[in-house]
Amino acid sequence: METPVTAPAFANSPDTLGAQDGGWVPAPLEAEIRAIYDRSPLYGRRFPLHGGPLGWSCYREIPVLTKQDILTAGPAAFFADYAEIERGFLAKRFEYEHTSGSTAQPMTVVMEDGWWNAQTRRAYLAHAGLARYVDRPYRKAVLAPIGCSSNLCPYEDHPFPHRYFDGTVYLNLSSDPFAFPEPEWDRIALELQALKPEVLEGEPVYLSLLARALKKRRVGVPSLRTIILTYGKASRQHAARLHEVFPGAELADLYGSTEAGYIFVGDAFRDNLQVIEGNAFVELVPWRPELPDVFQLNVTTRDRVAMPLLRYHTGDIVRRTPTGYRILGRERDLYWRADGEVVSAFEVDAVLPENFACWHWSLVQGAEHRLDFQYVADAVAPAGLGAAIAAALGDGVRVNLFRRKFIQPAASGKFALLKPLPR
Repeated sequence: METPVTAPAFANSPDTLGAQDGGWVPAPLEAEIRAIYDRSPLYGRRFPLHGGPLGWSCYREIPVLTKQDILTAGPAAFFADYAEIERGFLAKRFEYEHTSGSTAQPMTVVMEDGWWNAQTRRAYLAHAGLARYVDRPYRKAVLAPIGCSSNLCPYEDHPFPHRYFDGTVYLNLSSDPFAFPEPEWDRIALELQALKPEVLEGEPVYLSLLARALKKRRVGVPSLRTIILTYGKASRQHAARLHEVFPGAELADLYGSTEAGYIFVGDAFRDNLQVIEGNAFVELVPWRPELPDVFQLNVTTRDRVAMPLLRYHTGDIVRRTPTGYRILGRERDLYWRADGEVVSAFEVDAVLPENFACWHWSLVQGAEHRLDFQYVADAVAPAGLGAAIAAALGDGVRVNLFRRKFIQPAASGKFALLKPLPR
């Protein structure tokens, strides 16, 4: 018999996780773990499960899986016979995607045919505003980095009909929306008017710049009911610009990754993100003793056949709130004050005054006590903004303001709101 140990915390509801009996892993989680071991030889090679019922002590011994582990092993390590997967590609039983490489080199992800659509459907069902689109025809437009998951944007200039799949049009033909020429925005505006979408999905910076382009052209999209912020971290400034141009649309926040699928869903900036129960078990790992409501995430996917993930360390940090969870961002993208407090984009947004409006901003640390607040706006920032941001970052910090025409994304096409020095 294993010695009972304290169960780790999970973000899932007790109904999903199942009843906990002493030091034993609840039945639904144990069943998923054993199914993953049966499907993928990778985990048995890393750590053979103990015999008998699975206890928490054994669960904690299962090595955490990192993105670097997947990159090092390669997708073939997840399969007993990779030749069968290659035959599956030919038969359309399996497909593959590449992550955008926002935190490391791009990763190849193999998935069974239909998995992405199935987990997206579960994500929509978990949110009242998105559930209305499930199992009925509707029109959606996507504007995001062309390398992002589920974005079928081609790498060639295909005309409008060839970028329209199952009610969804993929608007952009290249990454970096700051580099889109005016004729490109003309085309995107025209396609939106032709499509009349109910849903607009995209990376927040891309969508903010879309709002700027439509405002400049005095083009509206009255059919739009829902905007889904995903692929990257949103600022309240992005949300405000979207509300100005699309006043009737609700903003939903959908968090996930190519390799793990969608994990959290909620209303944008309402601190009510909830786990998508049918998609994953989400383990909450304490991050810092002085921050008891802030956690790292280890994700175990559910009902995944190809490349299932067990205790996958996403690299994201979340804060538990009275109404759910808030994604703070990647651990490497968070700023530490001298007094030990952590600063995320949320804290920076909170000090930006009402009379300040920008299309995008990025706070870049150049030295220990100096940061540059770069912003793209139609007017110069109000006096005192640098001092207000500096006060939020702690004593002795100086912030310089730089108004930019553009802010360059990473090679993946994604943007970071905070860029602290490596720790």
